[in-house]
Amino acid sequence: MIPQLQFRDAFWCRDFMAHTGYEVLLQRLLDGRKMCKDMEEMLRQRAQAEERYGKELVQIARKAGGQTEINSMRASFDSLKQQMEHVGSSHIQLALALREELRSLEEFRDRQKEQRKKYEAIMDRVQKSKLSLYKKAMESQNKAKQCKDSAMEADRVYRQNIEQLEKARGEWEQEHRTTCEAFQLQEFDRLTILRNALWVHCNQLSMQCVKDDELYEEVRVTLEGCSVEADINSFIQAKSTGTEPPAPVPYQNYYDREVTLSSGNSGIQTSCGMIKRFSGLLHGSPKTTLLSTSAGLTLLSASTDTLTPTSNQNEGVYAAVAVQEAPEPPTLPARDYRAVYDYRAQNSDELDISAGDILEVILEGEDGWWTVERNGQRGFVPGSYLEKL
Repeated sequence: MIPQLQFRDAFWCRDFMAHTGYEVLLQRLLDGRKMCKDMEEMLRQRAQAEERYGKELVQIARKAGGQTEINSMRASFDSLKQQMEHVGSSHIQLALALREELRSLEEFRDRQKEQRKKYEAIMDRVQKSKLSLYKKAMESQNKAKQCKDSAMEADRVYRQNIEQLEKARGEWEQEHRTTCEAFQLQEFDRLTILRNALWVHCNQLSMQCVKDDELYEEVRVTLEGCSVEADINSFIQAKSTGTEPPAPVPYQNYYDREVTLSSGNSGIQTSCGMIKRFSGLLHGSPKTTLLSTSAGLTLLSASTDTLTPTSNQNEGVYAAVAVQEAPEPPTLPARDYRAVYDYRAQNSDELDISAGDILEVILEGEDGWWTVERNGQRGFVPGSYLEKL
């Protein structure tokens, strides 16, 4: 067994004027006080981190949502949020416990500081007294050596100072031993408190880990009862809109009133084609109107010739349709434009152009499609692709 060393036996100095041992002990106490502050700062930051982490967990759990889910998955998700909030609350409680431990350490450090100041004041007083009397004793010694006439008086004063010095030395030695014992007790208390504090801190963290695992185990137990198939079936049963698709829409002929199927098939197709072209003439854009006018009139003429033998039978069909030739838009005088962008024709009535081509605009359509001519070729191009020269 290693013998217990004592401060009072290890911090002396052979030089009567020096106080190295006391200064070493005092510096050790100051270093210990700084260590206590470092421990307090560590606990303070850890408490702040635990509180911040716990509050963030609680906020995440409360804002997690999940209201759109149903049945067991909804229950599992709600359980996860609840346990996450419990974990956050436990971390907040841990932060409170750390702050309480921090307060205890601060009170302990303040108590040690008061005790140290008390002994420092005593040591300063006795050390100053020792140094002052030592100087007087040395001065008296010098006088005794130099002055033979006053040797006896000097010797008496010298002896008196020596006696007072010895008395002061005894008082100083006693106070030094007492101070060393007090400082050793403070160091022992500090090391014991710090060791216990670190031990308790580690135990708290271990218990917190076990508690976190228990809380998350409840979530895992809830997830074991989660059935994906049951949730899907429940959703289908609760939100189903029908099991059969809509029936097809039947065709109904509103044009063939009197023509029989055996004699009027070709006429029906021609009439339908004529009406479709005629509809395009009435509602089409200027681009469609310009290209379809002549073809539509030709088709109308051909359809009329085809239906001439049966005009008496189909007279009621077309009697109410008054075909009026759409007025042609006024033709503007030709103007030169330059192509700003390339354009590739998408239909047969459009014209390919390249950036920099000089074009002659024949007609500016209201729908943005202009009729242009280049090298004897006409066609439609986007008006936004051109700029006026």
